[in-house]
Amino acid sequence: MSHSKQAGIESHTIMSTNEAQIEQALIVKLGDLKYTSRPDIRDRAALEANFREKFQQLNRVRLTDDEFARLLEEIVTPDAFTAAQTLRTRNSFIRADGTPLNYTLVNIDDWCKNSFEVVNQLRISTDYSHHRFDVILLINGVPVVQIELKTLGINPRRAIEQIVEYKNDPGNGFTRTLLCFMQVFIVSNRDSTYYFANNNARHFSFNADERFLPIYQFAAPDNSKINGLDEFADAFLAKCTLGQMISRYMVLVASEQKLLMMRPYQIYAVKNIVKCIEENSGNGYIWHTTGSGKTLTSFKASTLLKAKVSHADMERATSALYLDYDQRRKQEAAREADAQDDAELKALENTLKKRPKP
Repeated sequence: MSHSKQAGIESHTIMSTNEAQIEQALIVKLGDLKYTSRPDIRDRAALEANFREKFQQLNRVRLTDDEFARLLEEIVTPDAFTAAQTLRTRNSFIRADGTPLNYTLVNIDDWCKNSFEVVNQLRISTDYSHHRFDVILLINGVPVVQIELKTLGINPRRAIEQIVEYKNDPGNGFTRTLLCFMQVFIVSNRDSTYYFANNNARHFSFNADERFLPIYQFAAPDNSKINGLDEFADAFLAKCTLGQMISRYMVLVASEQKLLMMRPYQIYAVKNIVKCIEENSGNGYIWHTTGSGKTLTSFKASTLLKAKVSHADMERATSALYLDYDQRRKQEAAREADAQDDAELKALENTLKKRPKP
């Protein structure tokens, strides 16, 4: 064997080992965050069997094999937006004896009470597609987060391109299996970590020259970037935090059939608005620059408040918001009137100065 070939093999081995080490370190980290490691789930059959067990426990039901096969046929869809809706709502299934079963895929009332599991090196094969995934996170048996890892020195953009290639592969697992419920993709080389939402093809494309995907780096409340994979896991992947990220801080835009991730500063803004109202701690303001998503922040804050705060408190908050706005509008109108008066007075002075003296 030539020296160059030997060097290439050694280099490949080192890179593969490093990537495997990053993967194992992440699994250990997730174990520290109280995820259950499932090394037994390595193929589609095991994934579906685990989902069936979790589904039956949550909904207190025992499905026959035929019923479960029919359930999968009903919920698995190539439409990422439809799958996202199914994940977040109560649904109905007609059993073999004709009785309806009202069910949810996860505990949508309290996402913290779901089971959280981590799977690695999952192989999904369909008629035309054969893929292996580095790390997948399951909530109540439903795959909702895919983490694609690269070795140090490789730009995470390559992992993003790989995910897009997987999704564009005809007959891929994202359209034919439980992977259709994927909500968030995370890519990392350990030192640089990014995340983005799943979407249908028209909202999901990326290449090295042009970026079409909204890609995010998570940040602390002081807006300092969280790049390292360990630090990202602590801040983003803690069980209740991940449940909130998916259930509260993703937005389903029905008019565009699109999933949106809120940016970190929007999430912190919404949290502070809700906290201010709940604690009745007085007025405040949120500062967003032009084009930074003020509408989305206010929409999500009002949606969460509607669900959490009493009608009376919500009415008081809305009234206060309206009064603040109304007062500011009147002040601006008064300033405009004063400015108009000043302009007219100045024009009159100039006219008088131009008149010939008698």
